Parts: sequence; structure tokens; C-alpha cells
Amino acid sequence: MRSRLSPLLILVMAVATGVSVASLYYAQPLLPTIARDFGISPARCGFIVTAAQLGYGLGLLLIVPLGDLMERRGLVVAMFLLAAAGLLATAAAPSLAMVLAGTALTGLFSVVAQILVPFAATLAAPEQRGKAVGSVMSGLLLGILLARTVSGALADLGSWRTVYWAGAAAMLLMAAVLARVLPRHHEPVALSYPRLLLSIAALFRDEPVLRLRALLGATCFAAFSVLWTAMGFLLAAPPYRYSAGTIGLFGLAGAAGALAASGAGRLADRGHAEPVTGWGLGILLLSWGFLALAPRSLAALVAGVVLLDLAVQGLQITNQSTLYRIRPEARNRLTAGYMTCYFIGGAIGSLVSAEAYGWGGWAGVSAAGAGFSALALAAWAGDSRLRRRKIA
Repeated sequence: MRSRLSPLLILVMAVATGVSVASLYYAQPLLPTIARDFGISPARCGFIVTAAQLGYGLGLLLIVPLGDLMERRGLVVAMFLLAAAGLLATAAAPSLAMVLAGTALTGLFSVVAQILVPFAATLAAPEQRGKAVGSVMSGLLLGILLARTVSGALADLGSWRTVYWAGAAAMLLMAAVLARVLPRHHEPVALSYPRLLLSIAALFRDEPVLRLRALLGATCFAAFSVLWTAMGFLLAAPPYRYSAGTIGLFGLAGAAGALAASGAGRLADRGHAEPVTGWGLGILLLSWGFLALAPRSLAALVAGVVLLDLAVQGLQITNQSTLYRIRPEARNRLTAGYMTCYFIGGAIGSLVSAEAYGWGGWAGVSAAGAGFSALALAAWAGDSRLRRRKIA
């Protein structure tokens, strides 16, 4: 099969996924500033991140499956426009309630990133599928991480609202670019929309690979969210007392880890998904040993951030590359099921992080993150043991 993906199109799709998913994470370095602006507690302000992730989870379940039913270019462009509307609502919000509503709307349609990823897998030649998924997923995770850097810098130049005005402009620009460069693609399945949604449950019932990878994705992203939700509170307090702009720069450390994981897709193409998974989960748990020292050591914090984001990105690429091999005709529904679990895990991690910081400070956050990481490693090890017994 000849690939319809040029290097330029891969780059555009990677940037588009990054821009779309970044909108979920602009708030994280801004939480202390937003809390002061509205006169609320940091724990209550943490619901902004949770609202974004819950909106994203709902969009994954209800909207992403439409990629198996509708023409994808038109669907992608429409979703970018609707996500921009949510960002505009947040930028103009007079209250926390309106911030939450705008954030949830943005999250609902920012799932366009999860239509672009299987779209890239569909357009790629089979022997290059893992590499294509890895490239586009690198854009997605870089968007998550660099959102904090951009957000902090723009907040220092203007205010937290400036971040959302700029985010809306970026969404509108990407909508225009994608309308010109994406190929039209329409291979509808013979299912009604309700049956399309119900078929996701059937995929979970029939595909043990989906069940395992969804559990690993949820627990790993929970650990990721535990770190990034609470980090702003740690760095804004003594002994660091950093500004929003400086806090945002820590996204660069995470980006370094994410880029280092870009080879995971190529390893999956060569049949090494299982060892990559085991090493990734081990590195994820190890990262919390460094992160626990963060209140006393900036170097340990940076090392922990790099290791955690290396592990999470490598695991995410491996999970999705593995899933896209089992049911080519259902890639959007596999993505919907997997990523719904993934972002529900992220929402739980954000909630746990805010509460853990409230009652236990950074020690509570570190315990929560290590707990999620250990759960993921135990689930993978248990599944591997069961599969070895069946073979024996």
C-alpha cells in the first residue's frame, strides 16, 4: 500500500494535534493566578483542569467514533472551530462557573486530536504505521507539555485571559490550514450512530488487548496528571516562589523527555511492544523517587519530570500502535474506547492531586503518583504472567 502521508502532512497533523490538546493544559501554571483573581482556594481552582479532562472524556466517547462514520476532513475542521469558541468563552468569562463551562466546551471538541491520530495511521503504509503514529503523538504530548511554557509566558506579558485569546486564534488558524492540506477521506461503516457507540463496548468485550492497554493508559495518565496539576502549587510556594512564566518553563523539561520517546513507534513496528511497555512502566515508577525530593532539590525535580514524560510518551505510542493493528476498520472506535479511559484516568489524577496536596503537601502528591504507577506495573506484570501460563 502506498502511503498518502508526506513529511509535510505529518508535520501539519502533529502541530494540529499539539495545538488542539494544548488548550486543555493552559490553566495548569495559571491556577494560583486564577484562584487569586476569583478569590477562591487552589483546591477549588483545580476543578478547571478536571472540567477540561471530563469534557475531553465525553468527547472521546461521543464524538471520536464519528470518524468511522463521517468524512474526516470536514469533521476535523468543524471541531477546531467549535473548540475555538470554547476558548473565547473562557477568555471573556466573568466567573469561575463560566471558566468551567468554556473549558468543558473546549475539552469536548479538542478530541479532534484523537481523530487526527488514527487518520494518520489510516493514511500511512502498514510498515510505517508505528512511525507515523509516533510522530503525530509526539506533537500531541509536546502540545500538552509546551502549553504550560507558552501559557506562563503569555500570562507574564498580559494576564491569564491573554492565554485563552491567543489559544483561540491558534485554533482558528489551524482550522484554515487543515481545510487546505488534509485529503478528503470517507469510508463509512454500515452502522447507525447508536450502534456505532454500542460497538465500543463490544470491542472491550472481545479484545483483551484493548482492555489491558486502556487500563495501562488510564493509570499512567493519572500519574502524569498528579504531577502536572500540583507542580504549579509547589513552585509558587516557598522555597521556590516562581512566577507563572517560570513555572511554565518546566514544560521544556517534559518536552525533552517526550522527544526522547519518539522511537517507541519504530520499536513497536519491529515487534518490541512488550519490552518497551515493561521498561516504560519501570521508568515511570522510578521517576517518583526523584520527584519526591522536589521540595529540596530542583535537579531531582527536573530529572523526575524528564523520566516521567519519557515513560508516559513511550507507553502512549506503544499502546496506540498496538491497538491499531487489531481492528483496522475500527480505529476511531478503538481510539474512542482507549482514550476515554485514558482521560478519565487523567481527570481522576487531577482530582486526587489537588486533594493530596491539600492534606499531605508534596509528600501526598508523590505518594499518589507512585501509587498509580505501581498499579500500572502490577497490571502489566499480572497480564504477562497469565499469557505465559496459557502458552505453557
